Amino acid sequence: MNSKYFSINEAGFSIRCKLYADHPSEIRKVILFGHGFGGHKDNRAAEHFAERVLGKNKLVGIITFDWPCHGADARKSLSLADCDQYLTQVLDYVQTAYHPEQLDAYATSFGGYLFLKYIMEHGDPFRKMALRAPAVEMLDSLTEKILSKDELEKLQKGKKVQAGFDRKVEISKDFLEDLERNDLRQMDFIDVSESIVILQGTKDEIVDPVKVREFADNNLIEYIPIENADHRFMDPHKMDMAVTEILRFLELR
Repeated sequence: MNSKYFSINEAGFSIRCKLYADHPSEIRKVILFGHGFGGHKDNRAAEHFAERVLGKNKLVGIITFDWPCHGADARKSLSLADCDQYLTQVLDYVQTAYHPEQLDAYATSFGGYLFLKYIMEHGDPFRKMALRAPAVEMLDSLTEKILSKDELEKLQKGKKVQAGFDRKVEISKDFLEDLERNDLRQMDFIDVSESIVILQGTKDEIVDPVKVREFADNNLIEYIPIENADHRFMDPHKMDMAVTEILRFLELR
């Protein structure tokens, strides 16, 4: 499996990207991968997915990228506006560079939240979208699972804090307020429900499975629970189960 790094330098942004493709000049289908909060474009989940896809699908390219303040990105303070701009720029690049016959998406956690927010605000550019443990209640995940009591108190006082996993991300009270204003559970996704599937571990410790299941049911979205899997699907067998379901949904072998 071949991969290469590249950057999209437009409108004052420099978006760090990675392409998985065996034959870049022959790409006909693109799958855009969105990583989660505190993650990066080199995450193992994207690499594992690319291995499974490209093993049997030679004309497919998988593109992943660093969200603002994540991975090798140079920005310092996270905002939903910047995230939206990054996804817009990446989508524009994909259309210009590849003119794909088919464009699909696979996003996890915070990435799932951002992809859903994008299609609600701009329309749906994807044929199909698979979401693993999407943080449809991203504010709750941050305030109840990720941030400590001390960190929340600092935010309420107007201070910034560092939060995350692989890389710490600087967030502010403004960011939390922005999440509150953009609660996906208050939005209607029924018109695009048939093109979306949600998978989640029943032992997810970061994103509440009950809340995600309720979101899926309210929007008539297919929901597939993976028994005993955690948020990051650390068990390779559980990850394989999830990827198999995603490949089925995306109509890939």
